[in-house]
Amino acid sequence: MSSKPIKAQVKLQLSAGSATPAPPVGTVLGPYGINLPQFVKGFNDATMNDKGLIIPVVVTIYGDRTFDFVLKTPPVAVLIKQMLKLEHGSKVPNKEKVGKITAAQIRSIAEQKMIDLNASSLETAESMIRGTARSMGVVVEG
Repeated sequence: MSSKPIKAQVKLQLSAGSATPAPPVGTVLGPYGINLPQFVKGFNDATMNDKGLIIPVVVTIYGDRTFDFVLKTPPVAVLIKQMLKLEHGSKVPNKEKVGKITAAQIRSIAEQKMIDLNASSLETAESMIRGTARSMGVVVEG
């Protein structure tokens, strides 16, 4: 962290390895006057190995127009879709089921997301992930 005065903190969700200065990046970050090509290059380089995932990023913009960014883990729904190879969740999750997820898969996602979740234990994190899976129309086994 820098000791410079913070002008803003902006949260974005961008496609890993393929961000561009066009909207939404340019629209959201442009008014702060930061170097957009530098941000895009840094983000794309940092997320190159996660291509295809949506990566949340928190950009801290300082008064002198410099910036830092912190990458977060992908949203739980994105991880579930990736693990089960789904295009999208169910439009009617109570009636139409789109897949099944095992307890081992839930634990794997919970371990990956633990640093970004507001959960005090792995069991609590697993419970949150089970809820997300059910709301997507995924049957939770175990």
